[in-house]
Amino acid sequence: MNALPKLTLTANPKSRHRLMLLPAGKKLPADLPARDFWLKLIERKEMKVEELAKSPLAADLPDGTRVTLAMVDSEKPRFERLTTLRKAVMLLLEESPKMLDLVPQGVDDDTLADALFVALVNGVPLPQQKKKMPTALAEIVLPCRPASADFCIAAARANLLARQLTALPPNRLDPPHYRERLRALAKEKKFSIEEYDFKKLRKMGAGAFCAVAQGSDGEGGGAAIVRLSWRPKQAAKRIALVGKGICFDTGGHNLKPAKYMAGMHEDMAGSAVALALLCAAAELKLPIAIDCWLAIARNHISPTAYAQGDIVTALNGTTIEVVHTDAEGRMVLADTLALATKAQPDLTIDFATLTGSMITALGTRYSGVFATNDALAALAVAAGKESGERVCVFPQDEDYEAALESKVADVKQCTLENDADHILAARFLGRFVGKTPWIHVDLSAASCNGGLGAVASDTTGFGVSWGLALLRSWAGTP
Repeated sequence: MNALPKLTLTANPKSRHRLMLLPAGKKLPADLPARDFWLKLIERKEMKVEELAKSPLAADLPDGTRVTLAMVDSEKPRFERLTTLRKAVMLLLEESPKMLDLVPQGVDDDTLADALFVALVNGVPLPQQKKKMPTALAEIVLPCRPASADFCIAAARANLLARQLTALPPNRLDPPHYRERLRALAKEKKFSIEEYDFKKLRKMGAGAFCAVAQGSDGEGGGAAIVRLSWRPKQAAKRIALVGKGICFDTGGHNLKPAKYMAGMHEDMAGSAVALALLCAAAELKLPIAIDCWLAIARNHISPTAYAQGDIVTALNGTTIEVVHTDAEGRMVLADTLALATKAQPDLTIDFATLTGSMITALGTRYSGVFATNDALAALAVAAGKESGERVCVFPQDEDYEAALESKVADVKQCTLENDADHILAARFLGRFVGKTPWIHVDLSAASCNGGLGAVASDTTGFGVSWGLALLRSWAGTP
């Protein structure tokens, strides 16, 4: 997988692709190079100068340099600022340059940092299986290093890792291959790693996870719950990050139609986000001890696959009536959450592309969150505003439990009516976290046609920037 572009600091722009960063206003800066040219171009397009804050403008100058003008309004929400910068950067990256200049023209350090992040995160193409691969951006040139450059680099590297993993086809990232990658990453990053394979989980009594995995060939097709751990010195708090890692989801016996099975190799996006957060936290040396728990499996249809009406026993002793085999995410997460919270971390966060009803509720431009208390909910929303990855808090009141009452088990896995399934899924998962403070993130924005915020690809890596903002705030790290 490609690495991030390198940074070069110089006051003299030297590439043929240049982004001019301007403060919002009704006039172009007096010292803007080729100012008269830009004024005539804006007039020809019947634009107003201030419209550059929403619609950046690109042009080829007489010397052959392609330049984009973008105004960034520091008073606007960060999501809008990042969106403007993404549009501006992509007007340059569409030509697949090897070098890109960032030229601040009266903007603050935060704006330059945001532009750097956007250039980094979009400068590397996602994995493709083509004879001719698109050119990756090799170098970003800027006049000075923003104060938050290290954070920008770590955040961009983490987002790219999450998106690269999510974009891999299902025959390149099945459970065995995924686990190989995790072992290599653990060795590189010096994380400790423990793998609970199918045989071990079955012996432990993780019936919910094993019910899903048993549809794959052999011993669960290589399915496992994998824990990666990082223990920094002087860690003040402990957190468990949990990710749904369904490498392909057929729906099982309740088989998905072709339209809805397409793209189901991305059903492991939650695990990629959790893993990327672990890597970024370690790179930034956040004072938090982290256990990252990844529920890696496939949901296949076969003679051994679990079926409607099955009753299984989860790791914490809860019996579950299976109602729909395409609700496999909450099954693998149930046992993974039970494992993750056994050591009573100070906070548990799980990430999952869990329910279609969350997409129905929010579309793909927000993700939904559930929290065990109002303080955590407020923290989640604040992290969304700070990061530009927006979240909406949903209720999980106790009276929703009535829909999950079973006549033959402790709880139904879901209902067939699909009413408020995102809320019912959160209520179901809540049975497996005990009294641990907990945030559940239903990643309805994991894929957004045309990109979202800072990210131009349909695969967004949503949750990485949000998670970093939340972890820094929760840990009291500036």
